[in-house]
Amino acid sequence: MHQDWHKLIPFEELLFDRWEKADFLKAKTGSSIYHNNYVYGKVSIGKKTWIGPYTLLDGSGGTLKIGDYCSISSGVQIYTHQTVKWALTGGKASYEKSKTTIGDCCYLGPYSVITMRVKIGKCSVIGAHSLVNHNVPPYAIAFGVPAKVVGKVVVKGKKVKFLYLKQLQNKNSLTLT
Repeated sequence: MHQDWHKLIPFEELLFDRWEKADFLKAKTGSSIYHNNYVYGKVSIGKKTWIGPYTLLDGSGGTLKIGDYCSISSGVQIYTHQTVKWALTGGKASYEKSKTTIGDCCYLGPYSVITMRVKIGKCSVIGAHSLVNHNVPPYAIAFGVPAKVVGKVVVKGKKVKFLYLKQLQNKNSLTLT
């Protein structure tokens, strides 16, 4: 691996093929998912999507749908259920469950957490260490705890431009579509 790819990786990564794991999970063509991940329940992965190491994909509370051409960075956690009310009521309340969706062409930064019921629109960027507990519109840049939309993504062919709220205000436009 080091000779061919100039990488030093854990031994177990040499034993398990990330494209085979994606095939086993019925991901679409060209997707890969590293060996050291947790995947529960109904998880749908689009084509050419990369899922980095140490992620948690929880489809146990409803379908978790990840679109095409996504990059899910190391340590990302995506949930379709939560047990807060169950725990606070001593088990009297039920687990809360709901679908979670990541649109096509999204980038989720390292260690971001996406809670249940969230829909992240296509071509959006989620910053590292963010807690996303509400929907993010398409072509948005969002980060923080909780995540807030701070800009928009402009894609024209191969070119990508990031416009932040301050830049948008200077152009008299606060529309994030």
